[in-house]
Amino acid sequence: MEDLRLLEFIAVNSKEILEKQADSYRQQHSYAGTIIGITALFIPFFLNSLVRTYHIIQFISVVPIALFIWVILLMLSIFRTKPLCQAYNVEKYEVLLTKTYEEILSNEIEANTQSFSKNKIIIEKGNKNYATAVRLITIALLFSIVLLFTNQFFKIEKVPIRFQVENINKQSL
Repeated sequence: MEDLRLLEFIAVNSKEILEKQADSYRQQHSYAGTIIGITALFIPFFLNSLVRTYHIIQFISVVPIALFIWVILLMLSIFRTKPLCQAYNVEKYEVLLTKTYEEILSNEIEANTQSFSKNKIIIEKGNKNYATAVRLITIALLFSIVLLFTNQFFKIEKVPIRFQVENINKQSL
């Protein structure tokens, strides 16, 4: 009887860990979508702010734009990952009907453990891309803010064009 309670505890605990792993995965997808949206909105704002600036600032602005595009691509790669394993497959239920309760709990623990291990590979790759994208977007934002401030402090002043009007008399004809 003590063995069954221990197996039940481990089965429930392994299922909860698997659920937390899936929740973390979903949360990362949500954050990635938010970052994609904010980045996609910031790019036109940034480009519009650099209208009528020095050509060197416009040329340098290619760097943060490239970083923003790289961030969007990294975040999109998070969405392209495989779906996570969720332990038992529905087809396995028929096989489990012929097993004892102890065997079912042992199979569930094993399935949860295998699913966690498979999911860990997928999640670690996503975490790596996510961390890289967050670093890149931070660098790109800082770089673009510096360019925007530089643009504000060093405005191109237009010198008014002076015209000299000469009066041509009809007498000279």
